[in-house]
Amino acid sequence: MRWSRLRLSAVALLTASAGLLPAPASAASVTCEDLRVPVTVLGTAHSMHGRLCTPTGASTVQVLIPGGTYNSSYWDIAYSPDTRSYRQAMNRAGVATLAVDRLGTGRSSRPLSALVTASTQAHAVHQVVRAVRPRFEKVVVGGHSIGAAMALIEAGTYHDVDGVLVTGFTHRMNLVTVVPALAGMIPAVVDPQLRRSGLDVGYLTTAPGTRYGSFHAPGVRVPDAIGFDEATKDVFAVSEAVDTITLNNVVIPFTRLVDVPVMVVVGAGDTHFCGRPLGSDCTSADTLRASESPFFSPAARLRSYVLADYGHSINYAPHAAAYHQAVTTWTSTL
Repeated sequence: MRWSRLRLSAVALLTASAGLLPAPASAASVTCEDLRVPVTVLGTAHSMHGRLCTPTGASTVQVLIPGGTYNSSYWDIAYSPDTRSYRQAMNRAGVATLAVDRLGTGRSSRPLSALVTASTQAHAVHQVVRAVRPRFEKVVVGGHSIGAAMALIEAGTYHDVDGVLVTGFTHRMNLVTVVPALAGMIPAVVDPQLRRSGLDVGYLTTAPGTRYGSFHAPGVRVPDAIGFDEATKDVFAVSEAVDTITLNNVVIPFTRLVDVPVMVVVGAGDTHFCGRPLGSDCTSADTLRASESPFFSPAARLRSYVLADYGHSINYAPHAAAYHQAVTTWTSTL
């Protein structure tokens, strides 16, 4: 009887002590909410939609901008989300995420395409950052592809963030592959999936069945993952590409205005930005960093990561968790 009482006391003590231990980030509850932030673009009122997911106790938020022909779903892929959802990976690490729909996409306003440039998108994101800043100690702006260019423009112009995450983008755009990919785009108004979206002819999307070759090769073809990508595809405005190329590939000093830490992540097989004849050297993290360093000031404390065996849209990689972990480690140092 005495031994039983001692065991029960020990169990009670251990149970009480366990309640005093901090829960791991992966066990933290996450609250998600839809935000619609009023933004002004060229003097006209619009709104930018975003999905904010906040783990209990999160002090850092990443404001995430999708790439061309993507919307906020890119950051929270529903197919095999334990592997491919960037949002879930960050939330498990205790980092909040606000994945936005660029103007013209998703549930954001749809201005005339001629008014939508990388710079106006960056200005809209700046207003989102300003709106969410009071809720968090640190704000990181991040993006994929053309969205990464917008993140750099935002950070270099407004100096209102604590870090910049660049994925699927380098300053050495491989135009030999980019130009044919752009040439293969079609107006959204003639696409079977998007023709009822009400967008003008300046908004483009990928032709049906082309996304694997454009965004995933040479990665393994996973039919259900590519199917999700096709089903959730969106648009981009032709004018978004103009100042993306000008400000990030021609006006080299621009990104040297970014004065906070920067991390660059690409897929080793991303022929749009890596490899000969014009792309960056994505052989390793070190060669990528050497390729990109001339475009940044020392304040960027540039970090880099290369995800092996995948193309442009690295969140879809079966092994995306490796790069997600690299980003969470970098974020913790800010």
